[in-house]
Amino acid sequence: MDNEIENRYSVITEKNKREIVLIRGNGCRWRKCRFCDYHLDSSTNQEENDALNAVEIGKITGIYSKLEVINSGSFVDLSETTMNRIVEVCVEKKIAEVHFECHWMHKEAVALLRKRFADLGIRVKIKIGVETFDALFRESYLMKGIDTDVPAEIAAYFDECCLLQGIPGQTAQTMTRDIETGLEHFDRVCVNIMQENGKPIKPDPRVIEAFVKEVYPKYKDNVRVDILLENTAFGVGGVTTNAK
Repeated sequence: MDNEIENRYSVITEKNKREIVLIRGNGCRWRKCRFCDYHLDSSTNQEENDALNAVEIGKITGIYSKLEVINSGSFVDLSETTMNRIVEVCVEKKIAEVHFECHWMHKEAVALLRKRFADLGIRVKIKIGVETFDALFRESYLMKGIDTDVPAEIAAYFDECCLLQGIPGQTAQTMTRDIETGLEHFDRVCVNIMQENGKPIKPDPRVIEAFVKEVYPKYKDNVRVDILLENTAFGVGGVTTNAK
């Protein structure tokens, strides 16, 4: 059986309007998070990655002059061939702002990426998966790999943050506190509701219910907060299984 991603390109027409493309690299180098199997969308065959990525990058139109590039890891996990194609399409389609993802362990690579695009007149926004600002919970339970408990230190490198909510141990109060901390220190906050996967940490229906009733109404219309009740809410992702 061979699993393939169903959709890799989409256009987001609400809040922060932009195109989004899910491409493939050699996978997250951290791979210790107890909640995430996202890194399975990866390959060590760079030629195949580059071919797949070229097709998806080729769908970019520049409709909103904003582009978000995501992959199952950090931008450093993409080949230079793919990165060059992203640069080319940003210039060709007059993209003014491009968003990438990055793990804390690669924070020192962010400045160079910003300069690479700034030299072409393109703004770069970098998103980090913080998951929660409760550092003890994050590192002892989630195993995220961020060695600071100071939100401002994280925000010194990153513009946007992702939060993971709907997991055991959280409450409406702690989830709200995380969102408020994110809004205080970052340009944008993306809330991901935990989805069932093959990792040890599972979604907690009671916590998700608390989120939907008490947290979601507060932020659903906030233009700085994206909320993904399903992990395919941006129109990318989803797995199809093909028998060979």
